Amino acid sequence: MKNNERKGCAAVIGNSTPDATGQSSGTSERAGCGTFRVHAWKRDPRNPVLPPGGGEFDVGCCMNPHVLRVGDEYYLYYAGATADGGRRICLAIAPVSDVTKWKRLGPLFDRGGTGAFDEVWCVLPCIHKIGTTWHLYFTGASASGGGLQAFRGIGLATSNDLVHWEKYSPDPILLGDGFAEWPNNKGIAGGGRIMEIPQPGGKPLYRMHYTLATGSPGNDLRVDQAKQSVVAHSLDGLTWFDKRVVMRPRLEADYENAATIALNVWKTPKRWRAIYAGIGTRFGAYSICEAVSSDGLSWDRGAPDENLSLPPSGTGWESRMTEYPNVIEENGMVRLFYCGNGYGATGIGTALAEPLE
Repeated sequence: MKNNERKGCAAVIGNSTPDATGQSSGTSERAGCGTFRVHAWKRDPRNPVLPPGGGEFDVGCCMNPHVLRVGDEYYLYYAGATADGGRRICLAIAPVSDVTKWKRLGPLFDRGGTGAFDEVWCVLPCIHKIGTTWHLYFTGASASGGGLQAFRGIGLATSNDLVHWEKYSPDPILLGDGFAEWPNNKGIAGGGRIMEIPQPGGKPLYRMHYTLATGSPGNDLRVDQAKQSVVAHSLDGLTWFDKRVVMRPRLEADYENAATIALNVWKTPKRWRAIYAGIGTRFGAYSICEAVSSDGLSWDRGAPDENLSLPPSGTGWESRMTEYPNVIEENGMVRLFYCGNGYGATGIGTALAEPLE
């Protein structure tokens, strides 16, 4: 029986139960009958492990973690905010053996000039090696447009050593268009993972998971924050095509009835798995969810509440929202990095779990 088959006899045990410190245990296993399962995340009691304030470049927030393992170190790419609210992509490095000991290297490149798509913010890093070159995709926020429609494109920076980066172009390489259902949409955001899909002849097809931000300013959360999880494909990491919606908000699940964002996807021996954040009327903000797939394009989220993996918890740094999840394998375990309240205003935390197939 597959993990996500259901027979109607599930019970939730230990989900978001605060411990003596006020933090959730993170245990999210469901009991009985092979029901939909999410990882039993154990939050680090030292969270947040990367709080704001390492320098003027991230005094306002540390958000959007994207982590690579380089030898015995973690390279944590994130968006840091200055006191005036401007955001740039930054890098911090820590030993895998201690995810509290970060050396902050600061911003990797600057924002764009007046009128640029990234004039106000550079956020949501996604790093992948294309050929012999490292590609860092980032989301720009412009000074024009309202609400989510101010996020006007995904840009690219390149590197040979993961430390020194140069922008590929002052213009974005991916826009929030290409979907007939939203013909005038501009909003787009990255932050998901890129997967390599094997092709005949050996050259992979690159699949980028990103967010189509279709919302417009309004008092209804489901309008103001409307987002869809989408993908696009590329053969070279520069030209993107075959855009598809792979996940939408669902009205019957009130923690993700407004938005689902870019999927952080990985493969197990049996299936594809994804972790992502949804926005819904239950919390009025983000919470972290999971999904499974047999083909990487059609995703099963189980019944409402079954896929709610790491909701807001306690009274501290993640009491109102949890968002921007990014996972990496760590010595047979799964390491999660994520943000809490205020879209990174309280920093970046971490959790560990046994892997699921």
